[in-house]
Amino acid sequence: MKYRRNEAKDYARENLKGIWAAALTPFKEDLSIDEAGYKSNLVHWFDDLAIDGAFISGKQGEFFSMSVPERKRTFEIAVDAAEGRGATIMSCSDQNMDVVLDLAKHSEAIGADYIVVHAPILHFVHDQDETLYQYYKHISEQVEIGIALWSHPDSGYLMSPELCARIAELPNIVAIKYSVPRPMYAKLTEIAGDTLIVSTASEEEWLDNIIELNWQVYLCSSPPYLIQTKWDRRMREYTDLAFAGEHARARAVRDSLNPVRQAMKSTRPADKPQASQKYWQELLGQAGGPVRRPMLPLTDAERAAIRAAFETCGLQHGPSAAAAE
Repeated sequence: MKYRRNEAKDYARENLKGIWAAALTPFKEDLSIDEAGYKSNLVHWFDDLAIDGAFISGKQGEFFSMSVPERKRTFEIAVDAAEGRGATIMSCSDQNMDVVLDLAKHSEAIGADYIVVHAPILHFVHDQDETLYQYYKHISEQVEIGIALWSHPDSGYLMSPELCARIAELPNIVAIKYSVPRPMYAKLTEIAGDTLIVSTASEEEWLDNIIELNWQVYLCSSPPYLIQTKWDRRMREYTDLAFAGEHARARAVRDSLNPVRQAMKSTRPADKPQASQKYWQELLGQAGGPVRRPMLPLTDAERAAIRAAFETCGLQHGPSAAAAE
């Protein structure tokens, strides 16, 4: 651990910054974890794409299909890959509190920077606020590591800004991935002040949130390594321009990525997010591989449509002719 519980907020305010990416977990054809491919992806993101941090084994990473030992192994691979390059936040989400705490303590033990814990499914509770406060309070008291909240509609409810701000009074609650409508996360940003670093998963809203809400971190989804390459780092570019106050230039660079965004959106089957993104990764030369059940694989027609969109979207995925000369 690089800090203690009562130092977590200050540490995060200083270090939880920039562009963070939610990792997909590459599997081999036998559905075992492709450990070499996973580490190669992470090193590429840190070294070539200048991504600041990686979000490990969340929903993008198919944690729901992995055993606890497998999840711990992905954490270890990520810490190893991030050494001297970037930072990590480990998804310890689970309905079982023992699993959450087991993963959280493992994260601490191996030197992860932060953990994130998804709000649990509570369809059997009508007024969730006190249950949720006590849920996060218990986790907070068991570990030293900085904790990010995560509220998303798939829990069956959304945590209110007021509840999030209350939970943020706990000493090692440092951030939130707040997958909610913009008015809700704007309100939380205002009322939480310096007690909570607020972010959401939308890359298309990221620039406006830097400019209008003074956000410091994109936490996080897969665009940082899907709409960027070693030769085309426009998300990094517009982010740095925005942080430097060059807003007009930042908007021009951001908007230039619209064909790439459209290519991905228009060819992504509604119920196959991991499969389509893994195939896009493969087209970029990264490790992707199959998905595990219950997720479904792409059909040949779906792969062909994605490949055609990729080849015409304008994302530079090799050295330019001028650079080659």
